[in-house]
Amino acid sequence: MSQKTNPIVHYVIVWPLVLFAFWLLLSGFFKPLLLGLGVVSVVTVVSLLYKMDKHDEQTQPLPLSPRFFAYVGWLLVQVFKSGIQVTKLVWTQGKTVEPTLATLSIRDKSVNTRVLYANSITLTPGTLCIDIDEENVTVHALQHKSVEQLDKGEMARRVANVNKEGESS
Repeated sequence: MSQKTNPIVHYVIVWPLVLFAFWLLLSGFFKPLLLGLGVVSVVTVVSLLYKMDKHDEQTQPLPLSPRFFAYVGWLLVQVFKSGIQVTKLVWTQGKTVEPTLATLSIRDKSVNTRVLYANSITLTPGTLCIDIDEENVTVHALQHKSVEQLDKGEMARRVANVNKEGESS
């Protein structure tokens, strides 16, 4: 189900729409000046992206698939739940921070899958990916419970599912 699209379409339509929607989501401002600054920001980023892709000749199409959007929705829920957990940890007396360092296996995963997994770990409050290689990802967590969650493999399974249809690396 590999579809070839003109890369110009990505730079003129897809990237600007995705980036501007993301900018609106994060800013929440609809005043003309701020919308104009958002447009300038998007045009700048897209032009830099175009120049970088022409230089290294390795364009990365957006994984705009139902699997990707399902994963983003699931990840947002995890980020929210982890944020509440970290807030409770910080505000509640009696609970202690248990800094933990763990190495999780990511063997037999493509480069895109490893990178998405490491970034997803870092986006989740209370966890941070501090090293990644072909076989392992090293994670720092505020609580051992967070590492146990990751060790169960739910996030790794979902990340692998996102990249199933487009495994190229």
